[in-house]
Amino acid sequence: MHTELILLGSFAVLILVGIPISFSLGISALLAALSAGMGPAIIAQRVAASMQAFPLLAIPLFILAGSIMARGGVARRLVDFAYVLVGPLPGGLAIVNCIESMFFGGVSGSAVADVSSTGCIMIPMMVQKGYDKDFSVAVTIASASQGIIIPPSHNMVIYAMVAGGVSVGKLFLAGYIPGILLGLALSVACFIIALKRKYPCEKRPPLRQSLKIALDGVVALVAALIIVVGIAAGIFTATEASAVSVMYAALLGFVVYRELSWKDMIPILMESVKTTAIVLFLIGCASAFGWMMTYLQIPTAVMKFFLGLTHNKYLILLLVNVLLLMLGMVMDVAPLIVIVTPVLLPVVKAAGMSEITFGIMLMLNLGIGLTTPPVGASLFVGCMVGKTSIEKVSKAMLPLWPAMFFVLLLITYIPWFTEVLPNTFMK
Repeated sequence: MHTELILLGSFAVLILVGIPISFSLGISALLAALSAGMGPAIIAQRVAASMQAFPLLAIPLFILAGSIMARGGVARRLVDFAYVLVGPLPGGLAIVNCIESMFFGGVSGSAVADVSSTGCIMIPMMVQKGYDKDFSVAVTIASASQGIIIPPSHNMVIYAMVAGGVSVGKLFLAGYIPGILLGLALSVACFIIALKRKYPCEKRPPLRQSLKIALDGVVALVAALIIVVGIAAGIFTATEASAVSVMYAALLGFVVYRELSWKDMIPILMESVKTTAIVLFLIGCASAFGWMMTYLQIPTAVMKFFLGLTHNKYLILLLVNVLLLMLGMVMDVAPLIVIVTPVLLPVVKAAGMSEITFGIMLMLNLGIGLTTPPVGASLFVGCMVGKTSIEKVSKAMLPLWPAMFFVLLLITYIPWFTEVLPNTFMK
């Protein structure tokens, strides 16, 4: 019990005093190892070993593909495509924001990338048309959560590795219906809010221009289709799919849209390398922390605790969701996946939930966490792009969070939404 307190207590203290989370994870794991009579080398070995897994090679490539698409004109064309589809509805621009994030999530795989790239387009456009700035930022942040649910998502790759070799292809397929449900739920919420606040409708462009915009949008969406169909059909692995996505993103930016030059690749590569280094270092330190928890049998204790509270599987799953939402408010996505998966996966499996459904449930919980104070990454980026305060945007999020919670409960208690596509195409 002494070592467990050192592991968890030191981590909590380090977080509270403002130490970066990756260092907090590594230091607390090291202190616990020393307390248990181990040498420091074992923690270094765990950090290094966790970053040498071959599936992780997909992460830098998916990040690079998303960066190329964000700067290569894909985001703007997807905004225009969504505008053609749903712009004429009441509150059309808010719904455009939701639908565009559904599209962009399918090519970038990152919620923060969605906020930073499309937020620069959508937020000023909505404000100019008479939408409240706080609401415009809130819609951008909430809808961007689709980026970690709709494939390709490098966070799903992390989960697949930590969960013990879950099929990345099945996870990708499982994310489609929940991601679309999230976009539709947010669109309905925006529609209702628009009617109450009398936000304006938009005019659809002329037919010929609309067809040209739609064609450009479909060309961008082919990237997601190539990745998922290729994996589901066994043409290539998830890692190979990430390389294909980079090639297709470069093709769009350099040849089709012609909005990229070789000079643009220098900042894109630098940004991708920086993001990859941060993510992999987080994974390494979180893996060492998770290994110490497993060594100390903390996951077993947690499972006994949950099962000791109740044997009602519906209540157990609800408690797991509440715990994940609370953790998502104070920690980033990648380390949380590495830490909580070995702890909570046995709990939900005891309640009858599959690894695939839990993976999507976990992604949505952490996606909601990105929108919440005090440390939601999407919330911070959105406020920076929209030049407004966290307090105002958090208040504007209040009517949008219920829509997100509704979808979370749907996928928690109705496994069909997550399992029908994997079971159909990857038996």
